[in-house]
Amino acid sequence: MKYNRTDAIERMLKSYSVYYNVTRFEDEHRPLTALCEFFQHTEKYVLSRKANLWSADSEEFLYLFEFEHLTLADFEMYSDWARDEGLKKINVGPGHMNSNVVAVFVCDSCDEDARKALKKCRFHKSFKFSLHGWMDLHTILVEVGNDRIEGNGISRNAVKLLKKILK
Repeated sequence: MKYNRTDAIERMLKSYSVYYNVTRFEDEHRPLTALCEFFQHTEKYVLSRKANLWSADSEEFLYLFEFEHLTLADFEMYSDWARDEGLKKINVGPGHMNSNVVAVFVCDSCDEDARKALKKCRFHKSFKFSLHGWMDLHTILVEVGNDRIEGNGISRNAVKLLKKILK
């Protein structure tokens, strides 16, 4: 992976645009570069749609941030912001199964404290004792200067996907 920040972001957004609704932001929203939204509805019925056995809705909100150098203060501020904004967007109700809020930080370099905080970041929220689903926060670091892609424990599959996209 030998990309600069701009090329890495363009490659990621091109890949995400196949399944996600991608909204790009201009300079006034910096460091937020893009918001990618994914919605999925599944259901099972017998003979007719009126005889619905079950239905489930899943959502994912991916916030893409761009930094020249990521500090611990920047990571904490923008991961908390992404979590709060994602919680506002979730449609909680009887059919809601799960939602993921993903904060992706693309940078040239990163403080070691920020990297450790990103890996240790944990947030899980259940709605009505999980009867109305749950929400998880995924945090991912794409450090193009050192060719590193890392994430917290729950974002293992997303990290694998990004490694494939950016190889």
